[in-house]
Amino acid sequence: MGAADPLDLIGTTIAGKYTVERVVGASVYAVVYKATHLIWKRPVAIKVFSGLANFSASERTQLLDAFIHESTLLADLSARSAAICQARDVGSLTTNAGLSAPYMVLEWLEGRTLDAVLADESARGLPPRTLAQVVTLLEPVVTALALAHRKGIAHRDIKPANVFVLGDAREGACPLKLLDFGIAKVVQDAQTMASAFERTNSPTSFTPTYGTPEQFSRAHGPTGPWTDVFALALVMGEMLTGREGLPSGSVTQTGYAATDKQVRPTPRTLGAIVTDEVEAVFRKALAVSPQERYQTAGELWNELRGAMHMDPLRRVGTTDTPPFVAGEGPAAPRRGDTLPLEGAGPRVAVPFTPPPALRPDVAPSEPIPAAVARGAGLIALRLGAVALVLVGGMAGFFVLLRASAPDGATPSAQPSATQSPTPPSPPPAATCAKGAILIQPGTFYMGSDDREDFEFERPAHRVVLREAFCMDAFEVTVADYIAVSDTGAAGPAGQTNDWRGITAAERQAFDPLCNVRAPEDRARHPINCVTWDMAEAYCAAKRMRLPTEAEWEYAARGPDGRKYPWGDELPSASLLNACGKECVDWGKMNRLDPTGIGRAMYPDDDGFPTTAPVGSFPAGKSRYGIQDVVGNVWEWVKDWYAPYTADERTDPRGPESGKERVIRGGAWNGAMAAWVRPTFRYHDAQTKRSHGIGFRCAATFAP
Repeated sequence: MGAADPLDLIGTTIAGKYTVERVVGASVYAVVYKATHLIWKRPVAIKVFSGLANFSASERTQLLDAFIHESTLLADLSARSAAICQARDVGSLTTNAGLSAPYMVLEWLEGRTLDAVLADESARGLPPRTLAQVVTLLEPVVTALALAHRKGIAHRDIKPANVFVLGDAREGACPLKLLDFGIAKVVQDAQTMASAFERTNSPTSFTPTYGTPEQFSRAHGPTGPWTDVFALALVMGEMLTGREGLPSGSVTQTGYAATDKQVRPTPRTLGAIVTDEVEAVFRKALAVSPQERYQTAGELWNELRGAMHMDPLRRVGTTDTPPFVAGEGPAAPRRGDTLPLEGAGPRVAVPFTPPPALRPDVAPSEPIPAAVARGAGLIALRLGAVALVLVGGMAGFFVLLRASAPDGATPSAQPSATQSPTPPSPPPAATCAKGAILIQPGTFYMGSDDREDFEFERPAHRVVLREAFCMDAFEVTVADYIAVSDTGAAGPAGQTNDWRGITAAERQAFDPLCNVRAPEDRARHPINCVTWDMAEAYCAAKRMRLPTEAEWEYAARGPDGRKYPWGDELPSASLLNACGKECVDWGKMNRLDPTGIGRAMYPDDDGFPTTAPVGSFPAGKSRYGIQDVVGNVWEWVKDWYAPYTADERTDPRGPESGKERVIRGGAWNGAMAAWVRPTFRYHDAQTKRSHGIGFRCAATFAP
């Protein structure tokens, strides 16, 4: 059965030639139908702009005129590019209920949107694309955007759901369509007229997860083609890593992330390995200030292709209307051999500065497990986004005839591309020790105010981290630890467990789990059965240290307040190594309850009765690419334990002395989801050796 028909149009004939067959979907402002052209006998899509009921007669007339104007311009634009969903007709109809509504007729497309493609690929375990593959796939869309931007037209809702894939997205060049039903500008006008949230309770005219600073707040300046540049960079970053650049929580959280100058959602931040030149291109495209970005998609693409030593994008048409913006124009493209950049994907270390034009060759201290190579986890389908997601993701173009500055003044036109200066050289690459990830300074709320959380997680308090730091992407492994302890720089890991009150039954069951007992079979498992002092000595030998409790939580959680490292989804067997069916079965075999509470965290089998090789659950990594930050083994941190206060802290290091050290992250035998929240904290004697406690190292970044 099809979807409900809110306008009661199914079975009717529009304009004497379009027979309406079924509803494709509906949003607050529009309903999309599939219809058949009675003369051509071909399917078409009809989008009816139905959101006029709450407006006065004069407002409806004004909006109808705006809709026709935007539709006419779209028809002209789509006739110039096959990569834009083609506009076939436009008109106005009256429903059976007496509602007058404009409509657009567009070509009918068979295929899937890019967000559905990405979600399906991730579910099948396919790795993210290389940068060269991303460039090849998106070239038709960027060509269409470049054409639109040359005519002063911006889309303002670029996202995977607005890119339609007509073939196999893994087969090199593939036909794409930029979806556009021509009403985005009308929606904005409607919201402005009606004081939208007060009178219609309507959503925003853009999708927050791909929103730009100027869309969240006009204090950053007007929207325009530079808005599409920002969103396009977010889409490319997601295709490179399988991770959304902005969090998909509340609009407030997403807006904060979009405008946080300390943390930009560039490929390296999301976990991809790219050259310094490529990272610099993305950093400029994702600048908070619109004036600091590339002003058009063509500028961005030429700079990106130049950074990859490819020829520039061919010129698309002529500049009918220069964009009215404040800021510099594009740089002259850099030419060179057409050498696609290979190897972009999940990052496990911050690259060292490479020689010019060479891809950095950085790897963790051990070979990357196959599970890591498969990439990040599922990408949620965004069918229920808070934003105005026009059915099929088909948001509209609008024409930027004049871009108003925040104070109402009109910025002046800028020089053409041939007159623009070349931007400064990219900044030098940040360098961490091999196997570590650079995390930029930031501010976040540490702890929790949730009434369901434990008392020792409260209260939430503001923490400012002023310095960048490096953190190991993986927990220290058995092989890592033995390599250092064999030099005498750290004591040998224990082969037995030792804590106050340990029973003979616990020794018998847990001592075989000290991973150093099987140094070859468990070489990639986390080291355990080590005291706090052993962990600190190991990190010192690597010229690092244990992370502070604040650094650990920030690396695990980020600034956006997510519930778990991966987001708000409940823990499952695909996200971490905690106690599932396999753990309970192990306990029954050993006549011991490994969880202490007689049950599992989730019902499925995660594949590892006890510890797992590091990197086995890439879908559960944090926003910075830190893996196994919850589950597998608890992790020693630097701080002595003490209760929180509500005071704001800057670079907290914990109390100067204490009785027990903090451990974070939960372990393989965790039975409660609460134990693997990044806010959850526990404490133990620093002399304790346990099968369930390991560590990772950190270091203050020194460029």
